[in-house]
Amino acid sequence: MPANPTAPQAPPPPTGEPPLVRAGLIAVAMAFLAAFLLMPLVSVFAEAFARGPAAFLAAIAEPDALAAIRLTLTVAAIAVPLNIVFGLAAAWAVTKFEFRGKALLVTLIDLPFSVSPVISGLIYVLLFGAGSALGPWLQGHGLQVLFALPGIVLATVFVTLPFVARELIPLMEAQGTAEEEAALTLGAGGWATFRRVTLPNVRFALLYGVLLCNARAMGEFGAVSVVSGHIRGVTNTMPLHVEILYNEYNFLAAFAVATLLALLALVTLAAKTALEWQRSQRRRAAGA
Repeated sequence: MPANPTAPQAPPPPTGEPPLVRAGLIAVAMAFLAAFLLMPLVSVFAEAFARGPAAFLAAIAEPDALAAIRLTLTVAAIAVPLNIVFGLAAAWAVTKFEFRGKALLVTLIDLPFSVSPVISGLIYVLLFGAGSALGPWLQGHGLQVLFALPGIVLATVFVTLPFVARELIPLMEAQGTAEEEAALTLGAGGWATFRRVTLPNVRFALLYGVLLCNARAMGEFGAVSVVSGHIRGVTNTMPLHVEILYNEYNFLAAFAVATLLALLALVTLAAKTALEWQRSQRRRAAGA
């Protein structure tokens, strides 16, 4: 029976390698993921539940663990909205306007990617420490930045600053300014144009950037470690609390708290996949 000429044909492979070579490459990639991603993840959950769910829940309910969880959530709840505001403002300025210093602004947005998180934390120690120019003034006014919530938030904002902006800028550049110009021509104001035209067009990229920003904020270790002071039950976030428990050979509690961070990573991955699927569906619907 002849093949249906109108039936969709499978796209040809982008390269000319034989099936055996392609299968070998896939096997190498899967083996690498299994060895360096899946096995450590399974080990974390296995160690956390080694003594049963009751011991796991007891480790999570320990006062210092709860304090670390609350602090981590608080820091993320402050840092992520700040980065949303900055990311939207920076992306709007870079993609919709021409001004002096535009290239410098784009470079500064990428700066946290090229600076070690430990160095990021050290910057704030040099700015707000007792031996800095601001240190005595802060102490005289009863303001504490280092070894307190403000310092942890500042360090977290620094290391997570590029995520939202970097998701928005390429998309907004590709979209151009035609729709905004049309809205302004029809009498819409600047805020209405942003709220009804620009924001709906970038909502998926914005949500994607927020997911990445939140995951990094909750999992940040290096910068927070420098500015926190490791005060147990006060300035220890979840990653710092895991380190302390592990150094004390309290492996069950360390892995129990680590599972919460692992679950956060899995939830972020699931949300990212859902957003990408929804975006692909919208593109297919638009192209149909």
